[in-house]
Amino acid sequence: MNILLDRTTKEAREERELAPWAMRSARSLGRRHPEQPDALRTVFERDRDRVVHSTAFRRLMYKTQVFVNSEGDEYRTRLSHSLEVCQVARSVGSALRLNEPLCEALALAHDLGHPPFGHRGERALDAIMAGHGGFRHNSQVLRVVDQLERRHPDFPGLNLTREVRESLLKHERSADWPEEFAPRPAHPLLEGQVVDLADSTAYDKHDIEDGLSAGMFTEEALQAGAELWRESRARVEARHPGFLAGTTDDKLLVQRIANELIGACITDLIQSSAARIEQSGVASPQEVQSAERMLIGHGPEMNPKVAELQRFLHEHFYRHEHLQRFLVYARKILGGLFEAYRAEPEELSPWYRGWADEVGLERAICDYIAGMTDRFAEQEYARLVGRSVVEDAD
Repeated sequence: MNILLDRTTKEAREERELAPWAMRSARSLGRRHPEQPDALRTVFERDRDRVVHSTAFRRLMYKTQVFVNSEGDEYRTRLSHSLEVCQVARSVGSALRLNEPLCEALALAHDLGHPPFGHRGERALDAIMAGHGGFRHNSQVLRVVDQLERRHPDFPGLNLTREVRESLLKHERSADWPEEFAPRPAHPLLEGQVVDLADSTAYDKHDIEDGLSAGMFTEEALQAGAELWRESRARVEARHPGFLAGTTDDKLLVQRIANELIGACITDLIQSSAARIEQSGVASPQEVQSAERMLIGHGPEMNPKVAELQRFLHEHFYRHEHLQRFLVYARKILGGLFEAYRAEPEELSPWYRGWADEVGLERAICDYIAGMTDRFAEQEYARLVGRSVVEDAD
């Protein structure tokens, strides 16, 4: 008897236990640069591990989710967000008998293309690059894993599987879809759809917590503006009579209700998606990609509640004056860096100076800036532009 759970044993287990609509590791279309199979890991386990050990993944610790790293130690970063997305994706994917390592690889990699300063940094960099092809984090993540990461002397990038690379482009427009992946499928694999919903589920929950912690809105406003919060609060009160009225620990109160909320969302996502899959009659990953509609989603009762919560967050959180000022700050820092490097390309790191010969100076600068952490961008700005970031934040 083979006591090792090696790759071939895992692949056999997938054949037995995964749903017909799940992606099997053994049926992957492979890698751009052929490699010998790993003796112990499936191809998607190998992809997940390469992402975790990448430089870009480590930098997520110091990249903004919503708040700059220096604003507080407990706010989410891109790294903690990616880990939370991974947890939600595993919960949903395992319940639907999908390929968990593929879910993990996509969840952990999905934000590798984000620049410093979160979505404000992305908007700023897109404006800066308006005359040079723009900037989109979905296409940037593919540049990171295909070209900018360096781990092997024989080829660039992480050399991930076709399924992971294509799924990372889920929001790309048809006009921007790479010829390599043509024709574009109508929908992503189910594992990719799961990660997309896990992403929004995770940030709904943590943006509630971070927004309340930062004082951008009150629990009373959330109570009035989101039915999903009211329902979650009522369930906590029923489970712990007197706790909400009696506690002075506001952090515990918010955490308990937010946990109840995300649990309800995940449960609904699993049950509703299972019903959609069954009704669709799909029997393979290929049929998932050509189905009439996305098969992972909330049910008719939960969907409007989630939409209402997201409208509340958009109005009270994402459009908050503090975050609007943050956009101005991101434009100043990233714009200043871009012009400084364009005026003096020798200030780029040595590798990116060579990269500019291949892709052009502006795109090389964009790639360099996009890979920076918040604090390194601020340090480089202070070094090259000659003013402190404290002055520029005023």
